[in-house]
Amino acid sequence: MSTKTVSNGNDPVIETRDQLVAAFAKGEKPKEDWRIGTEHEKFVYCASDHHAPSYDEPGGIRDLLGCMTQFGWKPVEENGNVIALSGSDGTVSLEPAGQLELSGAPLENLHETCAETGRHLEQVKAIGDKTGKGFLGLGMWPDKTREELPIMPKGSYDIMLRHMPRVGSLGLDMMLRTCTIQVNLDYASEADMAKKFRVGLALQPLATALFANSPFTEGKPNGFLSYRSHIWSDTDPQRTGMLPFVFEDGFGYERYADYALDVPMYFVYRDGRYIDAAGQSFRDFLRGELPALPGELPTESDWSDHLSTAFPEVRMKSFLEMRGADGGRWNKICALPAFWVGLLYDQSALDAAWDLVKDWSMDERQLLRDSVPRLALDAPVAGGRTLHDIAPEVLEIAGAGLNARARLNSSGDNESGFLDPLREIVASGKVPAQRLLDKYHGEWGGDLSRIYAEMSF
Repeated sequence: MSTKTVSNGNDPVIETRDQLVAAFAKGEKPKEDWRIGTEHEKFVYCASDHHAPSYDEPGGIRDLLGCMTQFGWKPVEENGNVIALSGSDGTVSLEPAGQLELSGAPLENLHETCAETGRHLEQVKAIGDKTGKGFLGLGMWPDKTREELPIMPKGSYDIMLRHMPRVGSLGLDMMLRTCTIQVNLDYASEADMAKKFRVGLALQPLATALFANSPFTEGKPNGFLSYRSHIWSDTDPQRTGMLPFVFEDGFGYERYADYALDVPMYFVYRDGRYIDAAGQSFRDFLRGELPALPGELPTESDWSDHLSTAFPEVRMKSFLEMRGADGGRWNKICALPAFWVGLLYDQSALDAAWDLVKDWSMDERQLLRDSVPRLALDAPVAGGRTLHDIAPEVLEIAGAGLNARARLNSSGDNESGFLDPLREIVASGKVPAQRLLDKYHGEWGGDLSRIYAEMSF
C-alpha cells in the first residue's frame, strides 16, 4: 500500500468521468523517459529468538526506522508515529505486520536498480547488526501464526484488517504473512499500455513460478511452492484475479476505470485520518452519496488511493505494476525487473512475447494461474506444454530485449546478466521453494529454524 504524505493543497475535485480516465493518460511517456521502479519487502526478526518485533518494543520497528535516519532518510509520521521514511532512493515503508519495504526511485536502467537495492540492504543490515535484527527474503513467514505477529500503527491497516475476513479466508495472511517483489513500468500510449498489460498478465504465472519461494506455513511444508500466490485466490474476489476483460477487443483506459469503479472501497483519507468506507462504492462517491462522507465529492487523490486498493496480477495507476513474484534474496530482487524490462521495454521483444501468448484462451490462462502456486514450472500451458517448456524461449526474448537496450555499466556489461539467476533455475528445473524443501527433508532434518541462516540477507 502507498504511504500517505502531506498534501501540497492542490487536489482537484473530480467532477467528470473523464478525470478518472485522464489519470491513466497522464502516465504516458516517450520511450526515452521510461523508468524502472522496483519494490521489495522483507521480514524483520529478532536474531535472539526469531520473533517478529512489535512497533514499540525496545529495539523494535520504531527504533529501527529511527536508526535509519542516520543514512539521510526523513521520517514520515501518522498520528505521531513514524510509519515510513523518504529519501533519494524512494520510500521505506511498513507493511501491516512490520515487513519492511523499499519502494525504489524511478531509475533509468537495471544497473542503477541493483545498486539502489544494494545500498538499501547494506543499510538495513548495518542497523540490524546494531539492534539485533535480521531480515528474511521469502514469500511467506515460514513459521509464524497470525496471532504471533504484531500490527503496525497505520489507520488504513486497521480498516483492512477488519474488512478482510468479510470477503475471503486468506486476506489476513496476505497482509500479515507475505512478502513480494514487484516492478513498476511506464507506457507510451494507450495501445502500448494495453499490449504490455496483456503480455504481463499472460506471463505473470511464469514470474510466479520462477520466484516461487513460500513452501512453508507454521513450521511445516504447506503443499505449495508459492503459497503467497495461492493466498490471492481467496483474499477478495472483487479486487484480485486475471482480469479477462484486458484481453478483449477495445481494452483501454476507460475499461480499466470501469473495473476500478466496481472495486469496493476501503477508506477515504481526510485531515490526517482514515475514514472507514469499506465495501462502499466509488460510483456513489462520484454522485456525492458516499455513506462515509455524505455530500462530498472525491478528489484526484481519492481516486489515486482507490486505485491502490485493487490487487490484480497486473495493476494500472499512471504506470503498470507487475505483481506476481514472491519475496527473495538480493539477486532475485535484481532479476525481476530484468525479466519484465527485457520483455516490455523493447518493441521487438514485446511483439515476440505477445506472439507467444496471444492465442491462449482465457480458460487456458486461468488454468495456468490456478495451477502455478502448487506446480510452479510444471504448470500446464496451452498446447500441451508446461511453463518449463516455454521458459527458455521467454528468457531468450527478455535477454534479447535487454541486449537491444544496450545500457552498459562502467565495466561495459549490459543488463542481460541480471537474468542469470532465472536462467539457472530453468536449467536446473528447480525453483527456490523446491531447493528449500530439499534441504528441509535432507540436511536440515525437518529443522525449519535453519531457514533463517539460509535465507537472511
